[in-house]
Amino acid sequence: MIALQIKNVKNFMGKLLTSDMFDTFLLTEATVTTYNTFMIDGHQNQEFYTTEEWQDPSIRPYDFSMWKEIRPICFQLIKGKHTPVNFKFVLHLIPSYVESILKDGSVSVPLDQIKSLIFNIKYDSTGLTLTTGTSLHTFLPDKSLDIFWDKYSRLFLEGAGIDYEEK
Repeated sequence: MIALQIKNVKNFMGKLLTSDMFDTFLLTEATVTTYNTFMIDGHQNQEFYTTEEWQDPSIRPYDFSMWKEIRPICFQLIKGKHTPVNFKFVLHLIPSYVESILKDGSVSVPLDQIKSLIFNIKYDSTGLTLTTGTSLHTFLPDKSLDIFWDKYSRLFLEGAGIDYEEK
C-alpha cells in the first residue's frame, strides 16, 4: 500500500470526473461534502431489479456500480463555484482487468484469491491523496500482489500525465 499526494488536483479531477481514464473501475463508496454531505453506497440494490434482471450478468455484471455510470452524478455534486469541503471515492478495478494485468505471471497469488485491487481517493484541506490497496479472500503472507499493484498504480498515473509524490 502506498499513499500518493496528487500535485495538480485540477488535472486529476478532470481525468477522474470528465474522462474515461477510471472507467475500468467499480465504485464501492463515495462521500462528497459540499453544502450537504452526499453518500453513495456502490452496492447494487437487489430490490430495484426483478429476479431475472438480478441474475442476468448482461444487466448486472458486478455487485458494485461501474464508475462510468456514477461518474456524472459525482461530477454534478462537485462542480460549482465552491471547492468541496472534502470527498472520498473508493474504486475497485473491474475483475476482468485484474486478470488481464496479471497475465505476465509476476504475481504468485492465485487469481481466485484476489478480491480486489483498490484506489482510495481522498480530498480535504491537506490536498488530494490516492492510496492503493489490495483485498484477498483469505490471509496470505505473499506480498507480490501489493508490490505489483503499487508499481502498476504509479505507471497508470504517470501514463495519464498525473504528477504525484509519495507520502
